[in-house]
Amino acid sequence: MTTLTLRPGAVTLAELRRIYREELPVTLEHSAKPAIEASAAIIAKAAKGDTPVYGVNTGFGKLASIRIPPEDTATLQRNLILSHCAGVGETIPRNITRLMMALKLLSLGRGASGVRWSLIELLEGMLAKDVTPVVPAQGSVGASGDLAPLAHMTAVIIGEGEAFHKGEKLKGAEALKRAGLAPIPLGPKEGLAFINGTQFSTAFALAGVFDAWTAAQSALVTSALSTDAIMGSTAPLQPEIHTLRGHAGQIEAAHVMRELLDGSVIRESHRKGDSRVQDPYCIRCQPQVTGAAMDVLRQAGRTLEIEANAATDNPLVLTGAGEIVSGGNFHAEPVGFAADMTALAISEIGAIAQRRVALMVDPVLSFDLPAFLTPNPGLNSGYMIAEVTSAALMSENKHLATPCVTDSTPTSANQEDHVSMAAHGARRLMRMNANLQHILGIELLCAAQGVEFRKPLDTSRPLQNAIKSLRQNVKALGEDRYMGDDLEKAASLIADGTIAKSAGVALPDFAK
Repeated sequence: MTTLTLRPGAVTLAELRRIYREELPVTLEHSAKPAIEASAAIIAKAAKGDTPVYGVNTGFGKLASIRIPPEDTATLQRNLILSHCAGVGETIPRNITRLMMALKLLSLGRGASGVRWSLIELLEGMLAKDVTPVVPAQGSVGASGDLAPLAHMTAVIIGEGEAFHKGEKLKGAEALKRAGLAPIPLGPKEGLAFINGTQFSTAFALAGVFDAWTAAQSALVTSALSTDAIMGSTAPLQPEIHTLRGHAGQIEAAHVMRELLDGSVIRESHRKGDSRVQDPYCIRCQPQVTGAAMDVLRQAGRTLEIEANAATDNPLVLTGAGEIVSGGNFHAEPVGFAADMTALAISEIGAIAQRRVALMVDPVLSFDLPAFLTPNPGLNSGYMIAEVTSAALMSENKHLATPCVTDSTPTSANQEDHVSMAAHGARRLMRMNANLQHILGIELLCAAQGVEFRKPLDTSRPLQNAIKSLRQNVKALGEDRYMGDDLEKAASLIADGTIAKSAGVALPDFAK
C-alpha cells in the first residue's frame, strides 16, 4: 500500500481525502524533525525548572494552580490520559479514526507541541501496521480540544485502552505487541499535546465535506434527468442569466447541466408549442440552489484545510522565542462553523431534490407521466412510498441542520466557559450525507423511470449513460416489487460517485 509523506503546514485537501477514502498510512517529512525536537528540548528544560508552566509542572484546567514536582510529571501525563478516557457511545468508523490520527501527526509536526520524535514514529507505525484505537463517538464539546476521543486514541500509545488489529478488537498493549510495536510512557506535556486539539472534529468535518461534494456532483446529474423526465425547459440554464449574477457555483452548475442536457431529443420535442410558460422552482432554480451549496462546501473545505495544518494544542512552544505560551488554539469554533455551513448545504441539496421527486410522481404536475411512475397505477403503487421516504429524510436533515456552534455551555467548573460543540456538529454530517444519498438515489430511480416513459424520445448521451449505470444494478419498475433493495443500490451509486462519473461530470475540484 502507498504511504503518503506529508509536509506539516502544507497538506492539501486532496491528500486528506486520499487518507479518508483509501485509508493510506502516512509519515511526516523528515524535515519536520528538527523543529519537533527543539520544542521537546524546551519542554524538558521547563519540567526541571521552578517556573510554573501549565500542563508541564501544574495540574490541568481548574487545577492549574497546583504545582507538580519533577518526579511526578510522567504520572501526571498518564493520569491525564486515563482520566480523560471518558467517551461513550458507538465506536467511530475506522477511516475517520485513521484520518484523525493523521491530523494529529500534522499538528504535532508543526514543532510547537513539545513531543519527542519517538512518539511521532509510534503513531506513524500504528497507521502503517493497522493498529486502530477504539474511539467512542460522544464526549467532546469541541474545547478544550476533543479531549475524550483523543484520550482514547492516546491510551493505546501508552499500552492502555483498546484497539483493532487486523480486524480483531484487542487491549491496546496486545494490539501494539502483535503489530511489533511497543508502548511509550509519556513525558512532560506530551499527554496534553495529544488530547488538546481539534482533530476528532476536523476529521468528521472533512469527511462530511468530501461526501457532500460527491453528492453535489451527483445531484447535478439527477436534477438534469428530472428536468428531462418532466419535459422541463433548459432556457433557465442560459449562461447570460448566471453571469449576470456572478456566483461561481451557480455559473458552474448551470454549465454542467447545459452539457448534460445537450443533445436531448426529449428537450427538442417541446421547444415549440409547449403551453407551459415557466417550470416550478425546483426545476428552474437548480443552479441557484445547488450552485450556492457548492460555494458553501468550497468555503468550508478551505477552512478545514487551514485547520488540518494548524497547531491546536495548549500551551504552545514558540521555539524562536524559547517560550511556552498558553493560548486557545484548541477551541474548535472554525471547525464548528464549517460543519454548520456544510450541514446547511447538505440540507438544501436534499430539499430541492425532494421537491423534484414529488413533482415527478404527481400526475397533475409531471406533464403526462403516469401516477407514481408505475405503468399500471392502482393495482401498483410504484414510487408512492419512496417519495414519502424522501420527504421523511428531507425533514430529518432540516432538523439536523440546526446550528451547533450557538449551543455553548460552560464546563470544567466554569474554567472552560465557552465551547464550540464542533464535535457533534461535525459528526452529524455522516448521518445527513447518508440521508442525502438516499434522497438523490430516489430521485435517480424516479427520473430514470420518467425518462424511459418518454420513449421513443431519447434523452442526451451523458444522461443515457447515467441510466445505463443504474440499470446495471436496478431494473426498471414494472409490477410492484420489494423496494428496499432498489433504494439501497441507488443510494450506493450516488455515494461512490458512479452516477456522476458515468455522466462525465468532473467539476473543478476544491480538493485538487
